[in-house]
Amino acid sequence: MTGMATLHLAGTYRRCVNASLAGIWENVFDWEHLAHLHNGSFAECALIDSGPWGWRVRLTVVGATAAQVIEMRADRANNRYTSTTLEGAGVGSEIRVALAPVDTDRVDVTVDFHIPDPCPARQQVLGAAYVAAYARLWDEDEAMIQLRERALSRRHAPDRTARPLDLGDEGTVRAALPMLLEFGDAPFRLIDLAGEIVAHSAVCPHWLGPLDEAPVIDGEIRCPWHGYLFDVASGKCAAQPLLRLAPAPQIRLIDGRVIADWG
Repeated sequence: MTGMATLHLAGTYRRCVNASLAGIWENVFDWEHLAHLHNGSFAECALIDSGPWGWRVRLTVVGATAAQVIEMRADRANNRYTSTTLEGAGVGSEIRVALAPVDTDRVDVTVDFHIPDPCPARQQVLGAAYVAAYARLWDEDEAMIQLRERALSRRHAPDRTARPLDLGDEGTVRAALPMLLEFGDAPFRLIDLAGEIVAHSAVCPHWLGPLDEAPVIDGEIRCPWHGYLFDVASGKCAAQPLLRLAPAPQIRLIDGRVIADWG
C-alpha cells in the first residue's frame, strides 16, 4: 500500500538520547509499553504479530474512535527502523528512524515523518504535530531506558541475612505511610493495607519497573511501564503466573515499635 503512494517529508525530529544503543533497541522492540508508559498518547495496544523483524499492533490513540494498525520493521544492521500505518488514520504514513551511537551511553536519533498527503500546508501542520508528539514520547522513553539500565546495573538478590531493623514507634511510622525502605540492600515500600502495616517490593519483576509510587487499589498495584498488576499481599500477578513480586520483609509490632525482619 505504501509502495503505491508518493510520500512527502512532513518534518524531522532530532535529539541525543542519553542511553545505550542496546537499551534503545530493547525499547524499540517493546510494543507492550505503548499504552502504559505512553498512556497520555495511546489508550489501547493489542499485538497482532511479532518476531525478530519487528512487530505489528492494533493501536488506539487517546481520544480516537477507531484503531490504527501500525507495523514496526527493524533494520538492526544499519541501526534503522520504520513504523508504517497499515490501517486507520494516516494510512500509508511512514516514520523512519535512524540511530547513530555517539558513545556507550549516548545515541543521536533522527526521526523523519513521511506522509502521502501532497498538500504543503497540511504537511506543515502534520509535521509540527508529529514533532511535538515524538518529543513527548522520547522524553518518556529515555527516562524509562535510563531507569531500567540503572536497575539492571545494581540488580541482585536481597541480603536475607540482614538483621532486624527498628523503623520507629508505630504512630510515627503510620503518619509517614506510604514510605520507602531499604532493607537487605533492596528497595521496599511500607503501606497501610486494611489497617495493617505491610511491605512490598518496590521493583516490578518484569522489567524492573518502579513500583515506589504505584497507587494501591483494592490491594493491588500496577506497574506504570507495562501495566502488570500485582496482589500486594501475595505478590502474585494474575496475568502472568510466572511473575511474582520479590519476597518482602515481615513487619512486626513489638512493644509499640515497628520492626522489619525476614521472619
